[in-house]
Amino acid sequence: MLSGRRLDLLDPSPLDIEIEDIAHGLARVARWNGQTRGDHTFSVADHSLLVEAIAKDLDSALSKEHALAALLHDAPEYVIGDLISPFKAALSIDYRAFEAKLLAAIHLRFGLPADLPEAVNRLIKRADKIAAYYEAIGLAGFSRDEARRFFGQPRGLSPALVQALTQLSPLPAAEGEARFLKQFHQLAR
Repeated sequence: MLSGRRLDLLDPSPLDIEIEDIAHGLARVARWNGQTRGDHTFSVADHSLLVEAIAKDLDSALSKEHALAALLHDAPEYVIGDLISPFKAALSIDYRAFEAKLLAAIHLRFGLPADLPEAVNRLIKRADKIAAYYEAIGLAGFSRDEARRFFGQPRGLSPALVQALTQLSPLPAAEGEARFLKQFHQLAR
C-alpha cells in the first residue's frame, strides 16, 4: 500500500489497514467498469459517500457507527476492485467469503463490530441498491424501466435527496478521495 503497509489478502490483519489507503484506492476504482458519462470516472469512493447519505436519509436515527459502516460497505474494493456480481458468482473461489473476511478486518480496524446487526446490513443493502438505481439512470445509460428491473423502485427518500440523486456527477479522483476522508473523520470521532 502507499502507506507502506503490507496487506495479506488471504489473512488480512486490521493492523495493516489505513484509511488513507482505502480512500486513495476507492477514489481510483471505477463503478460500472468505467462505463459512465462525464469527464471523470464515477468511483467507488463517490458511490460510498452516496450510500452513506442514502442510509442516513432512510433512517434519521442512524448512529455514527452505523453510518460509518455504510461509508465503508465497499471498502474491500480498495485492493480487490469492483467486480460485477455475475463475475463474482463465476469465480472458482468463494468471493463473497473472501470479501467478507477483508471487510471484517476493516471494521475491526476502525472500531466497528466484525458482524453488523442484520437490520443495519439490510439498511445498507437497501441504500446500495437505491444508489445503483440512480447511478444506472444518471450515469450508466439505463432507462428508468431497466433500472427498476435490476434494482427495484427506490422508495422512502426525502425530496431533497431525490433531487440531488438526479444530478450525479463524477468527481476527479483527488476530490473524491478528499471527500471520502473528510466524511470518514466526521463519523469516526
